[in-house]
Amino acid sequence: MKLRRIISIIAFLLGTVLLFTLLALAAVIRFNSAPVAEPGADEEQDGIRIESNLAFLEVRKGESAQSVGLRLERAGLIRNRYFWYALCRFEKDFLKSGYYQLEIPASQMAIHRILVTGRQILRRVTIPEGFTLQKTARVFEDAGICQADDFLNVAQDQNTASRYRIPFATMEGYLFPDTYLFPPEYPAVKVVETLVNTFFSRIGEIDSRARDMDPNELGSMVIMASIVEREYRIDEEASLMAGVFFNRLGIGMALQSCATVEYVITEIQGRPHPEVLSTRDTEIRDPYNTYIRPGLPPGPICSPGATSLKAAFEPAPSDYLYFRLVEPSSGRHYFSRTFDDHIRAGLLYVK
Repeated sequence: MKLRRIISIIAFLLGTVLLFTLLALAAVIRFNSAPVAEPGADEEQDGIRIESNLAFLEVRKGESAQSVGLRLERAGLIRNRYFWYALCRFEKDFLKSGYYQLEIPASQMAIHRILVTGRQILRRVTIPEGFTLQKTARVFEDAGICQADDFLNVAQDQNTASRYRIPFATMEGYLFPDTYLFPPEYPAVKVVETLVNTFFSRIGEIDSRARDMDPNELGSMVIMASIVEREYRIDEEASLMAGVFFNRLGIGMALQSCATVEYVITEIQGRPHPEVLSTRDTEIRDPYNTYIRPGLPPGPICSPGATSLKAAFEPAPSDYLYFRLVEPSSGRHYFSRTFDDHIRAGLLYVK
C-alpha cells in the first residue's frame, strides 16, 4: 500500500514536471515564432523601416536590449518583448550596435542571433581624390546611402561647418576622399560627419603641424592642396606644383590655375567640363577665377587627397613660376622660369 502511494506521488510529480515542461516548451515556441500578421509594406516605426519581406533596423550605440525589444515589438517583428528580455539574459551575449537587414517573418532567436553576431548590411563607397561636394553627393545617392540633396544641405550648412571650426561657407575640401562602409538609407548628417572626422584624423597624420594651426591657417593649406589636387597628374610633380603656386603668391602674381576656372565653369555655372580653356574662359568674372583675382580663391575647389595635402605642407623649393601639360598620355608637365619658355611648351590642358 505504501509502495503504491509512493509510485503515485512519483507519477504525479513526473506528470506535473512533464506538463510544465510541455507548457514551457509551447510558450517558447509560441513567443519565439514570428507574429501571425506580417508587418505592412513600406512602413517605418521607432527607427525600423519595413519594405515588403525585409526590415532595416539600427541598433544604436549604447542602446539596451530592452529598448531594442520594445521597438521590435512595436514594429510587429516579435510577439512579446518580455520573452526577448529573457532570451537576452539567458544568452548573455551583448547586442552589437550597427545597421541590420532582417528577412521577415523571422523568429526571435533568429533575430537575436543576427544582432549578437553583428552581421550588418554595409555598402562600400569610394570617394575619389579631387571630387567636389556635388560629385560626392551623387556617389552616395547612386549607392543608396543618402539623397544627394540631403547630403548637400548638411555639407553646405554654415552652422555645421562652424561646429568643426571650418572657416568657409561649406565643407568643400574637408570631406576626406577614401573608401567607406555605410549602411543603406543612412542619415546624411552622419555620412558627412564621418567624412569630415576622417579628414581631421588624417590631416594630423599627414603633417603634425596641422594639429596646431588655427582654422584660417589650416584653411589656406586646404585651399592650396585642393588646387594642387586638380592640377597634378603624376605624384612626384605635386610638391613641385605647390612650390610654383607659393612662388607666385610670394611675388604677388596671380595663381592662374586652370583648375579654378574649371571649378567656376562646372560647379558654379553648371556647364560641361572643358577639354581646353579659352581666353574667354580665363576672363570669367568670379572670385574663384585665379586668373583675374590675386591670391587664393575664397575656398577649396575639391577634396584633396593625402598626396596633394602633403605637397601643400611640403612644397618643393624651386624658382619655377610656370608649368604646362606637355604629355597628356603620361600626365607629365613642363616647368619653366620665364613666360616665354612657358609659351613654347604648347597648348593648355586641364585635369
